Amino acid sequence: MTGRIVSAMNSIQDKRARILAAGTEVMLRKGYNGTGVQEITQGAGVPKGSFYHYFESKEDFAIQALHYYYTPRLERFANALAASDVSPRERILRCYRDLVGYFANQEQPTHQCFIGSLCHEKADESQPIGYAASAILKRSSDLLADCLEQAKAAGELPAQSDSQALAGFIGAAWEGALLRMKIDRQIGPLRVFIEQLERLLSH
Repeated sequence: MTGRIVSAMNSIQDKRARILAAGTEVMLRKGYNGTGVQEITQGAGVPKGSFYHYFESKEDFAIQALHYYYTPRLERFANALAASDVSPRERILRCYRDLVGYFANQEQPTHQCFIGSLCHEKADESQPIGYAASAILKRSSDLLADCLEQAKAAGELPAQSDSQALAGFIGAAWEGALLRMKIDRQIGPLRVFIEQLERLLSH
């Protein structure tokens, strides 16, 4: 009996994950308003009724999709900022340099900001989506602020530095650089970001 229950639970999780994976991909390409439930379920290879078994509405799906998309990214960010082989300041710089390297290896650098596109369409209309996006951005900023605090304790930053404010500024500057990269279709804005970040984090 236990084996059947575990198997059934795995099947449920797999089907929900398939719907999330397929729907997130479609929503990234076509936006919230351009994505239909039928298109999501077709992409996942499940009946349309399955969607409402796991999600109360398309709005509920979008909220869960945000967490599905960003949770592994936040985990990677946290791990990079927690590495013990280099100083806190170098962890931050290495993290962003690695991201720049990722985009530099693309033939035509581009970036899909799920939070940005979703909030552009729905944040004013959907308070739950706005809250979900805000929580993800806050988590990212808090991770960076913690590392900045460590840099301050290590004497790598001035003692009077406001780590939360600095983390928010860096995050906003990075998102702006990504947007400019997407518009210009070249990574120059990201290189400028790294140069300025190095200056900003110098004692």
